[in-house]
Amino acid sequence: MQFRDLKAQYAALKDEIDAGISSVIESSAFIMGKPVAELEEKLAERVGRKFCVACGNGTDALTLALMSWGVGAGDAVFTSDFTFFASSGSASVLGATPVFVDIDLNTFNISATALEAQIQKVIAEGKLTPKVVIAVDLFGQPANFDEIIPIAEKYGLKVLEDGAQGFGGNIRGKLACSFGDMSTTSFFPAKPLGCYGDGGAIFTDDESIAERLRSLRAQGKSPVDKYDNREIGMNSRLDTIQAAILLPKLKAFFDYELESVNRVAASYTAKLKDKFVVPTVLPGFYSSWAQYTILLENETKRNEAQKALKEQGIPSMIYYPRGLHQQEAYRSMALSDDAFPKTLEATKRCLSLPMHPYLEEADIEKICKVLCDL
Repeated sequence: MQFRDLKAQYAALKDEIDAGISSVIESSAFIMGKPVAELEEKLAERVGRKFCVACGNGTDALTLALMSWGVGAGDAVFTSDFTFFASSGSASVLGATPVFVDIDLNTFNISATALEAQIQKVIAEGKLTPKVVIAVDLFGQPANFDEIIPIAEKYGLKVLEDGAQGFGGNIRGKLACSFGDMSTTSFFPAKPLGCYGDGGAIFTDDESIAERLRSLRAQGKSPVDKYDNREIGMNSRLDTIQAAILLPKLKAFFDYELESVNRVAASYTAKLKDKFVVPTVLPGFYSSWAQYTILLENETKRNEAQKALKEQGIPSMIYYPRGLHQQEAYRSMALSDDAFPKTLEATKRCLSLPMHPYLEEADIEKICKVLCDL
């Protein structure tokens, strides 16, 4: 059994994917070929943004977005404490200071109440300038932008949606990657929409920002002369072959994969809800289910469950075993665990189960039986 079965997906889309790859090889336009522009146009249209700028990976997407706003030393960038390192690392690499925020344990997403408290704390200390909130759509469900955006506006902060795991989710029909001032996603293979390598994208409604992003992803080059570099950028272009792979996957994603993963999630929930804390999807919210993550009673019970699944050949993952404030890279910040109680609880109790559009009901039954027999 696969945790996320990319082989099954390839079997379903083999003809289209192979044809796309062959077309790129025949054209020899390996960098910034036509499929890249086609993908950017289709992504922007699907998401509901005016512009999409593809890049090398999801981390670069976050970094480029922050660069386009001039984020740097002395700036505070607020983000969830319970997420992948890129959400904070993208700020750190620019010299900004990440400010970690505890989560809502029901959704695993950033807590609006904790966010405002951290903003007020930074303002009171007077050492940093509050600049950006990076709100992560963790495990497939969009962050609670109904609450986050008004808080950011109250204190004059930009909102950057990190939709690496949220692509395809929505709030009352408004799709992930359309929230906030700018948004990003990742095409890492295991993401809801993944390529066969690294890839990412930035979404914006501001034409001048889109133009600057296209320059920054190509070493800060001029739009009329690629050997005239106007500022320091980075080398972060989406390969043409990856764009060609993503085009048929994008169609399948919205044609049937989203519906399928929600069917899988509903089946899990029906079978597990009486024994475990199953994921909460807020009213009016729709998840793309990057992960299906349950909470067990404690760390011991979680580890026992993972061991029992492994003995039956069933993969599972712990996303995430520690908060960002506990990472070695941020040890010098000397942040207390006491400020992140919900994050700490999640790290000890969470367990993610196999989740993908091609997961069969028989496999779901097997997984749930192992868990419920504990």
